[in-house]
Amino acid sequence: MDKKVVIIPTYNEKENIEKIIRAVFSLEGGYHILVIEDGSPDGTAGIVKGLQQEFPERLHMIERKGKLGLGTAYITGFKWSVENGYDYIFEMDADFSHNPNDVPRLYQACKDGADLAIGSRYCNGISVINWPIGRVIMSYYASVYVRTVLGMKVYDTTAGFKCYSRKVLEAIDLDKVKMKGYGFQIEMKYSTYKLGFKIKEVPIIFVDRTEGTSKMSSGIFGEAFWGVMGLKMRKIKPRK
Repeated sequence: MDKKVVIIPTYNEKENIEKIIRAVFSLEGGYHILVIEDGSPDGTAGIVKGLQQEFPERLHMIERKGKLGLGTAYITGFKWSVENGYDYIFEMDADFSHNPNDVPRLYQACKDGADLAIGSRYCNGISVINWPIGRVIMSYYASVYVRTVLGMKVYDTTAGFKCYSRKVLEAIDLDKVKMKGYGFQIEMKYSTYKLGFKIKEVPIIFVDRTEGTSKMSSGIFGEAFWGVMGLKMRKIKPRK
């Protein structure tokens, strides 16, 4: 059986973390979870440690000292996952905006030939629930902008619900990934695309969180906007 791990970054997710862990573990296929915990003051880490007693072989956690950014959380998780021999590595939010029931669909897309499967909000129109219309418009047209500038045929360029085949993460030089926020999601997709891997978008319905606090900020979008210009100029080479 393939070794599969779902990476879930957390900061103040006490309302969601136990529910999302149990939801992933209820799926067929023997998924593991790696929580990247950024020093949440609300006790998120303690909840995970309690659950590790129940799921000692499947639930893992890396604790970091402070809120160090989405990109660095995933880079930490990717390196750990590759070192520990996982075949498929997922990105997923803790807040149920990504439906755990879609995890097997992303996995199947990779089994069917994709190297990177993306849970896409925009490949079949716009599939977002509970977002203010201004945020929907900003997110949708940000993806249009990225697609136009980079020439990458991906509709949801900022998507954070993904499944990587191990060989993709082994090929990308993770130490040279520069962007930290949602720009990180763009940079990883673009690196995957430039290195010649096959990308498949799987339509999902994205539902905004109902519990906990959003980590979105205007600075995140600013980094993504300007960072795309830099990506266009950069030569993406495989890791040696």
